Amino acid sequence: MPAKKMSDAEVQTALGKVKGWTLVNGKLHREFQCKDFSAAFGNMTRVALVAESMNHHPEWFNVWNKVVIDLNTHSVKGISDLDFTLAGKINEIFGV
Repeated sequence: MPAKKMSDAEVQTALGKVKGWTLVNGKLHREFQCKDFSAAFGNMTRVALVAESMNHHPEWFNVWNKVVIDLNTHSVKGISDLDFTLAGKINEIFGV
């Protein structure tokens, strides 16, 4: 099923269901701190496998133990249910 762009009201409601994620510049945004680089990179690798299986890929940035992730759905030019599904899986991977 193709992604569907969520309304602002739908996004606000869904934000309450994914701990720690905020809306920044039209994207779901979250920053994670890990114990060290290996933990950060290991979590990023696990996220990459999930994202690839969903064919839905994050924008992200990593320096040592910090991982910054932004999610949006390019095909709908906004936020879709895929972003919230992936955000929930990312929280699980990072142990949130």
